[in-house]
Order: sequence, then C-alpha cells, then structure tokens
Amino acid sequence: MSYEAISVFDIFKIGVGPSSSHTLGPWRAAQRFARMLQSENKLENVTAVKALLYGSLAKTGRGHGTDVAVQLGLAGDDPVTFAVEQISAKINDIAAMRKIVLLGLHEVDFDPREDIEFLVTESLPFHPNAVTFLAESRSGESYAETYYSVGGGFVVKEGEADSVKNTAQLPFPINTADDLLHWCIKTGMHIHEIVLENEHAWRKEQEIKAEIMNIWRVMKECIYRGCHTPGMLPGGLNVKRRAADLNNKLISGRDYTDYNSWVEAIRSGGNGFKYILDWVSCFALAVNEENASFGRVVTAPTNGAAGVIPAVLQYYITFCNGDKEEKIIEFLLTAAETGSIFKKGATLSAAMGGCQAEIGVSSAMAAAGLTECMGGTQRQVLMAAEIAMEHHLGLTCDPIAGLVQVPCIERNTMGAIKAITASQLALQSTPDFAKVSLDAVIKTMWDTALDMNHKYKETADGGLAVNVSLSLPEC
Repeated sequence: MSYEAISVFDIFKIGVGPSSSHTLGPWRAAQRFARMLQSENKLENVTAVKALLYGSLAKTGRGHGTDVAVQLGLAGDDPVTFAVEQISAKINDIAAMRKIVLLGLHEVDFDPREDIEFLVTESLPFHPNAVTFLAESRSGESYAETYYSVGGGFVVKEGEADSVKNTAQLPFPINTADDLLHWCIKTGMHIHEIVLENEHAWRKEQEIKAEIMNIWRVMKECIYRGCHTPGMLPGGLNVKRRAADLNNKLISGRDYTDYNSWVEAIRSGGNGFKYILDWVSCFALAVNEENASFGRVVTAPTNGAAGVIPAVLQYYITFCNGDKEEKIIEFLLTAAETGSIFKKGATLSAAMGGCQAEIGVSSAMAAAGLTECMGGTQRQVLMAAEIAMEHHLGLTCDPIAGLVQVPCIERNTMGAIKAITASQLALQSTPDFAKVSLDAVIKTMWDTALDMNHKYKETADGGLAVNVSLSLPEC
C-alpha cells in the first residue's frame, strides 16, 4: 500500500508568526534557494536576487509578513532560533542599506521595495501560495526556482511534488482514520502508542519524548507571555491585545512569580463553568496575539490556528489534573496523527480550503488529543475529531486587511471550546451508532474546499475583509 509518512515534528513546527503558509513556508523556501546557490557553488557570484509572490502570497503577503520572511530566509536566519525581538531592526537595516547578506556570507544589492514583487493578479496552477526566486550572476547567468507553501509550513519545490513524500518505513502505515483504527484493533494498542511506534522510524524514544516536551515548552511559554503582554497589535488595524487584561481580571490579585505558580493561582480560583470558559479563551487569545506580533509559536497545524491545541492542553493540565509528562506526550502524539490524516486526505492550507483547513483541523486535533488523555476508546478519539471538524465545515478565511487578527484570533477561542465540547460528546457517546466517520468528514471538507469560492480562501477579497470599513495607512 502506498502511504505518506509524516512525523509528529512535521505537524508541530517551532517558528515565528503570523502565518505558517505565508511566513514560515516562504521563510523556508528562501532558505532553500539560498542554500541551493551555496551548494552549487553559485553564491559568491550572485549580484542580484529577487522574489516574486503570486496568488494568496501576493494578496495577503504584506499583512502576513511574507516580505519579512523572504528577507530573513535569504539572509540565512532560522525561524526556530532567530531572536524575534531583532526582526524589525534587521528588516530596517536591509531597507536602509539596500543590501542583503545571503546566508550571512555574501552581500548583494537588494531593495525590498523593488526586489520583492507582489503579483496580485497572477496565480500559478499548482497552489495559490507560490514564490519564485531569481538570481543573477557576474557571468550573466540566471538562476530561478519556484516553491509552493502548501500549508502548515510545508514547502514543495516546482517539479518535485511527486518526490517529496517521506519514504520512511513505518511499522503501521497510515493514510486514513480507518487505517489507524485497523492497527489499533489488530494490536490492541492505544492511538498514541501506534504513533509512538511509527515515530521510531526517525528517532529514538528518549529523543521523541524530549522533543515533544520541547514543543510543549514553547507552547506554554507562548501562553504565559501572551497573558502578560498588553498593548496594540502591529499592522495598522489598531487591534487591542485582550489576553493580558483578561488574565488580570480572572487572577483577581492572586500572587504568582512564574508559569508554575501562575497555574496554581488559576486553580485556586475554582472550577466553575464560566471561570473555566474564560480561561480557555484567555489561553487561546494569548497565543494568537503573540502570533500576530511576530512572536515565537508552534505551528499546530498552522500559525493562524496555533492557539487551539495549546489552549485545550492547558485546560487539561490546569483543570483536569493533567500535569503529567506522559499525558502531555499522549495528547500531542494523538493530535499530530489526526492532523497528518487531514493533510493526506484534504489540506492544511487556508488558501486551498478556507479556515476549515486551519481552525477546523486544529479543533479536530485538539479534540482527539483531549479524548485520548481522558481515557476515551480509539473509536471515541476518532469520533471526537469528526465532531469537531463537522461543525467547522465551510468556514471561510476572510482576514481583514490581510492580517491574521480579525477574525482569526477569536476563532482560536471558538476552535478550542468546540474541541472540548466534541471530546465531551464523544466520551458520553457510543461510536458504533455514529452516522458520520472521520474519513467521511475529511472527504467532505476537501469537497467543500474544491467548491468554495476563491474569495473565501485567504485572499482578503470577500467576507469580513470587504464588508468591514477600515481606514488604514497606505503601504
């Protein structure tokens, strides 16, 4: 059977906001182009470089920081480690000097205003998120490569679409939810155990668990940072950050000094429904306000939906006594496999499928992870994922001014709450009587994506993006 092997760490990537497809993907593409020049001994002869942005990257690229990402990628900076507080200074230096140092090794003339082109009326057929890099050499030779940012930070180079699938040999090959259930039934293993065994194809178990906990470390640091950072979001919409104010209101003066004592302070406030609901919203708001501010987040499975999974996992840790390393690992392993099944059967790209491909998928992932940790059966886990996605079908992507702020940030709160509700429904249900399978809802999601008008696929050409009157400064 042909299958695509996707690692947990393909789904969960540490990076910089505000968008996995419009920031992280182009950043990685620019790195690849520059490294290609280096590996083929062309870098030192380059005299000029340009980036051409097509389709959705052109239409919402400025709001999503695509131009910033391209410059940092060409310069050889890495989104996992680059100090986010230095982004503005570096970009300002490039603009002022009109030069860029490719991979930090070779300086060429580069004016972002002229050498990054937003081709808003042009689109390439393979995928709406396309970028072409051009380089000129002293000898007059030209080099060009086109890349597609296909969602969730995944990047495909022109001509390699059929050859980039990971060929790792997995003990339990999985393309669909039925495949996953088949292996669970055959072995008697839990979903997270199946995923862990597959992950051994790439890493040893100690490394897998350490890296998963590192993913959670970045998530929880993002939540904590977002809950303690007031102010306005960048980009000109003048959107006020709300997580810090909400945190202050909910914490009611209780003392704490760090993340751990903060969690204890939250717990001491009780476990009433409204109180918990407010905190889940606060967790999700915090992450996506950080994301909108070029903060460090975990693509889960995208940046625009990065707040759903951390918010639900933080809910489980804080209010369900889930603060145990093995349970956090179970949650993230299960969520990642759910996301990989959606990627194989549909898409993680809002430019292809609308926001159902981002918030919808993240909500399904979170619902699955939570149900696994709450002791649900394998069928209940898959049922929870199905319920969460079923009630996101058709969700459009209509970012106002092309920014990942309105309605994106609040949608993460909705996705988190729906995930918890989906999990509770599944845990109180008998999956044998369910009318809709997870595979059926994934196929429906993809059919819906194909039928959806392009205006509602991360173009800012429809929906709230055109019906909300704004006075923004010209770019």
